[in-house]
Amino acid sequence: MRKKFVNLSGSKRDNISKRSNGDGIKKRYLRSRPYCKVTFKLPENAANKAQKVSIVGDFNNWDYYSTPMKKLKNGDFSVSLDLEKDREYRFRYLIDNVKWENDCKADKYIPNPFGDEDSVVMV
Repeated sequence: MRKKFVNLSGSKRDNISKRSNGDGIKKRYLRSRPYCKVTFKLPENAANKAQKVSIVGDFNNWDYYSTPMKKLKNGDFSVSLDLEKDREYRFRYLIDNVKWENDCKADKYIPNPFGDEDSVVMV
């Protein structure tokens, strides 16, 4: 679906295309920039009463600490990232620095060298 929104940096309007795969990953495409704003959400039941969750993947060189997620009032964790368009990114969630979790709403899954799978978001 296409909607028009006011660009906060001025009065110029940009075409924005929104896409979502359920309650998990939301994507906002801007025509004026080669990036997509992707919002990742890990639901409370998947976080299993976690104190902290980080998203770790290709977009941050698999750095455990560079992209912490915000804990929402309802117990879900969320973060938004600007990702370069026309690419695929592998990622996983790291819960309390000990447990890895995939996104049940990922676009696809790819086996990793550790005998598990990585979630993939395509933008």
